[in-house]
Amino acid sequence: MTAVALAVTDGMLHFEMALALEVFGSDLRHIADPWYELSLCGPAAVSAGRFRLEPDAGLDFLPRAHTVIVPGWADTAAAPPAELVDAVRAAHRAGARIVSLCTGAYVLAAAGVLDGLRATTHWAHAADLAARHPRVTVDPDVLFVDNGSVLTSAGKAAAMDLCLHLVRLDRGSAAANALARRLVVPPQREGGQAQFVTTPLPEPGSHPLAALFPWALQRLDRPLGVEDLARRAAMSSRQLTRHFRAVTGTTPLQWLHTQRIRRAQALLETTDDTVDVIAAATGMGTATTLRRHFQRTVGVPPDTYRRTFRLRRADLTAPF
Repeated sequence: MTAVALAVTDGMLHFEMALALEVFGSDLRHIADPWYELSLCGPAAVSAGRFRLEPDAGLDFLPRAHTVIVPGWADTAAAPPAELVDAVRAAHRAGARIVSLCTGAYVLAAAGVLDGLRATTHWAHAADLAARHPRVTVDPDVLFVDNGSVLTSAGKAAAMDLCLHLVRLDRGSAAANALARRLVVPPQREGGQAQFVTTPLPEPGSHPLAALFPWALQRLDRPLGVEDLARRAAMSSRQLTRHFRAVTGTTPLQWLHTQRIRRAQALLETTDDTVDVIAAATGMGTATTLRRHFQRTVGVPPDTYRRTFRLRRADLTAPF
């Protein structure tokens, strides 16, 4: 079971904290067994908005956790609590995976955990974070940034995107998708997607691409292109591209590519299918093509990804 420490102090933002509690503190063994073992860690009883919380453990527990999550807090003008900063720094040195949600990035930056790394936070605070911590490369536009052992998210809904990303890394695509269905949220928003879309989205049910997405996902094994999608959506290629940009933040071809890679990841995680079979199932055609695109997108070859994922699963089930 994976030990997760949720670090809390007075003034934490209760929305981001509640997201982490829901994802990592619920009994979701019906989705993946084992799930996570969450400890609420703080110096004493803490206030988060109108709520009072009694921590399960002190901040000295953080270095013993596999993953440490730091939610944001309201008063970003004040320096983060020194004891929290020290505990996060100690956890990082001990090898824990460090995660911030929203303005929790201020704590990570103060601890030196983000020095030399790219990071994000809520777009409204990005300029201030960058000015106060010049050794951190702050990206104000993305939903989250994954540096491997250090991850940061933008605010509010983006915090859920990062939580789902962690579940996908730890428990696989099927578990992340099942959790997203349970929470009634999108399972596949990429970290590099923009934090907000300037064009308002249509109301659910009236969306011009609502029927296109599931249709395309059922046909990833076929050589779909922009013209195929446009014909199905009964619009021109230019109209289709414009709608895709507004809804997904990317192009139709890039969206298709992402879905094919995700399908390949899921098959590598959950089946013993050969790379040739997976290439055919994802519309990549040949194993050579799949390996090239998978390496470029994920950073490792398919065989390495499968081996690494299975090793990670074995490691995560070990007691801490």
